[in-house]
Amino acid sequence: MSKFKRNLITTALPYANGPVHIGHLAGVYVPADIYVRYLRKKGEDVAFIGGSDEHGVPITIKAQKEGVTPQDIVDRYHKIIKDSFEELGISFDIYSRTSSKTHHELSSAFFKKLYDEGKFIEKTSMQFYDEKAGQFLADRYIVGKCPHCGNERAYGDQCEACGTSLNATDLIDPVSAITGNKPELKETKHWYLPLDQYEGWLKEWILEEHKEWKPNVYGQCKSWLDNGLQPRAVTRDLDWGVPVPIEGAEGKVLYVWFDAPIGYISATKDLTPEWEKYWKDPETRMIHFIGKDNIVFHCIIFPAMLKADGSYILPDNVPANEFLNLEGDKISTSRNWAVWLHEYLVEFPGKQDVLRYVLTANAPETKDNDFTWKDFQTRNNSELVAIYGNFINRTLVLTQKYFANRVPERGELTDYDKEVLAEIPQIVERVEKSLETFHFRDALKEAMNLARLGNKYLADTEPWKVIKTDEGRVKTILNICLQISANLSTLMEPFMPFSSQKLREFMNIDVIDWGKMGDGVIPAGHELGEAGLLFEKIEDATIQAQIDKLLATKKANEMASVKAAPAKENIQYEDFMKMDIRVGTIIAAEKVAKTKKLMKLTVDTGIDERTIVSGIAEHYTPEEVIGRQVSVLVNLEPKPLKGIVSQGMILMAENADGTLSFVSPDKEVKPGSEVR
Repeated sequence: MSKFKRNLITTALPYANGPVHIGHLAGVYVPADIYVRYLRKKGEDVAFIGGSDEHGVPITIKAQKEGVTPQDIVDRYHKIIKDSFEELGISFDIYSRTSSKTHHELSSAFFKKLYDEGKFIEKTSMQFYDEKAGQFLADRYIVGKCPHCGNERAYGDQCEACGTSLNATDLIDPVSAITGNKPELKETKHWYLPLDQYEGWLKEWILEEHKEWKPNVYGQCKSWLDNGLQPRAVTRDLDWGVPVPIEGAEGKVLYVWFDAPIGYISATKDLTPEWEKYWKDPETRMIHFIGKDNIVFHCIIFPAMLKADGSYILPDNVPANEFLNLEGDKISTSRNWAVWLHEYLVEFPGKQDVLRYVLTANAPETKDNDFTWKDFQTRNNSELVAIYGNFINRTLVLTQKYFANRVPERGELTDYDKEVLAEIPQIVERVEKSLETFHFRDALKEAMNLARLGNKYLADTEPWKVIKTDEGRVKTILNICLQISANLSTLMEPFMPFSSQKLREFMNIDVIDWGKMGDGVIPAGHELGEAGLLFEKIEDATIQAQIDKLLATKKANEMASVKAAPAKENIQYEDFMKMDIRVGTIIAAEKVAKTKKLMKLTVDTGIDERTIVSGIAEHYTPEEVIGRQVSVLVNLEPKPLKGIVSQGMILMAENADGTLSFVSPDKEVKPGSEVR
């Protein structure tokens, strides 16, 4: 790798129509923050750029559903996302937004420059138009039957049931999501970036010059390039976004995929007046952290845009990750199948580093991985608490107990002592090597090896036993353990900044520079601070609550997808009139002995007081039903049940999950009132 003067690190802009979940964190934001914190610890010049992507159709759809403006939606979620990132310790130098004035101005200027230089081609095409709504329909505003799987609610760009990418014209019986009307095809004009003209250059730049890119990134780029590139529209018919800044483009905005990556540039411009040195100086190294769904945009389309302009640098690396699943199922915002960051921060206060640790240890770097709450608990209890936290706690408690909380003088070193001390710089070197090549999971594993080394050294040397016969030897042992502890406060900081700060407070030390790690980082005689627990055990009940929460979500999703049973065959009106349905009041109730489902009810029907046996005992207690008004079929022929003659039937509604609910009047009426 050539030596650069500075680093420009960007993260994919989260879409501001919902909060951030653990899939986003594992794929993009935690690895990016680890890398940035590492570079800063080494004293490098870094600009860490983030922001919310606030344009596009999904935002307008959400606003329409809620009866608010798109600005209301993005303001709400921008704040939620920004605040939760800050609380997790994602250390952006700026977290901006694409609805900002700077972004609109810069995006417009970027488009206008390319337009004036003839870099776009102008084309007319037939697109769906909703006459009633008076507008062209973006892909997400068109729904119909998927030609591949038959899903009745596929969108014009993708079927979420089978995952197939679609064109709106592929849909069977398409309708407008705005009005429900059948749209018509109508001619419209747009501007396109001719990606095919950049195909040869892209092949050279990516396939020949960047063979060091991750195999998943390189492979996806190669596939696209081998299949041939096509011109791609940079404008669309919509009223939410950056207006197209030329005559004859009224009612059109920049396509969100075009303006969003320019958000990196506009955010940098808001960060510093020297923004151009980060974007236009070849001595700057630009790295995009993204998920695999954004590879094409950041490796092919955005570089083509920058190349078309001619004044910008290109990304040096794009270390995209794969996807993180949740409990064996794909994370889905529409199905609420996710662990949301803002909720986690409330439900697990002070445990930001636990989430950062687990997501890094289980990072989907080369393949899709799975997050489970049981694994989360195990990694916390068996690794953070039992290894790292245990080593730190024992070291500090023993130092306090034996040497008045001061770092003891070291005596003569044994061969084992020397081996342990020699291992520190080797571990640091392996961590560095993994971080430099974006193998964050391996880097964390190596960093934890330093805690494992300390834990094993402490267990092997047993200072709590040796103190009885050789205090000088214990001084050496604990001095070495404290050197390891101090090194851990720096080595772990990119991964777990909060616990590293806590550890420094326990040890009463300042930040140790990355390059100064090794032996002798904490002098003899130094007074330590007050020790505490670095991590705490997470109990089964806490984890079960999260699992139950997901199970409730799964059940709600299943219920939402259940269709009502088809209607039975038609009957004559006279057949219905034969049924005498009255409102009755339950005045007594008891479970029927030796049954699970049956309850014996005494009901005032207004005609009489009668006994009815009903199969509701699994859904209600006797105490719950007394006094309830219910609908009773009073002219049903009596029937013996478990030795009790049941004189009628209570009408119940059965939900899709099998639960029962009374069919009752919405306000109290006189018993005997007829149901018609």
